[in-house]
Amino acid sequence: MDEINKVKSISIWIFIVPFIAVNTCLILITQFQGLFPNQEDIIHNTIPYFDGGASISRTARPYPSWLVFKPAMFLTSFLLIKYWLYNKSIILFFDKNHKNINKILYFGIASAIALTIHSIFLGIKFDNDFYKLFRRIIMLMFIVFEIVAQAYLVSTLYSFRDKISKYINKRYLILKVYLVSILILVAVLSIPIISLPGNDFFGFNLKFFKHALEWDYFVGVISFYLLTFLMWKKN
Repeated sequence: MDEINKVKSISIWIFIVPFIAVNTCLILITQFQGLFPNQEDIIHNTIPYFDGGASISRTARPYPSWLVFKPAMFLTSFLLIKYWLYNKSIILFFDKNHKNINKILYFGIASAIALTIHSIFLGIKFDNDFYKLFRRIIMLMFIVFEIVAQAYLVSTLYSFRDKISKYINKRYLILKVYLVSILILVAVLSIPIISLPGNDFFGFNLKFFKHALEWDYFVGVISFYLLTFLMWKKN
């Protein structure tokens, strides 16, 4: 079925495009300081996946980083919408009355829209508490919608795994189940910590923990699409 090939080809780009874009922004702002007109934007000596030296938005919002980040996120949003639409077609092919079809489509497309809105407003500076809260809510909505959509999709595919057995490598479906479960668990455990006011927690600097968690969680979320690419067999 043609939709399987389309999902397979789109999913690898949903992994590659944001991964390259985010890490390109990181390299630019840490290694090519001369490109940045405002020297206050420069970041030195950090590998944020480990030390949490900067957030993703901190590396992506200054000029010229956003020239890389924004187009990449717009493209990723478009690919996400196509991805969820094609998955709907796949599910309908194997089980046209499955209860999760509309939920998968709603949360999947909603996550893409939230990513687009977040990208539009990234780098626009307003010294306004409501605006800052709005940006945080949009980012939170993207994460929640994305994880919920992934969970529903994995659950749905697993529910009729025998019907699709000749189309998939089952071990990657199992890995997707583990990955989504870990993402949900980490999110639940982290919410009480990242929601604490300020950055000091019994002498522990939460700012660096939050930043490192953001980078690592980002890799976990997009790895779902790498596993999708590996899961579906090429027809």
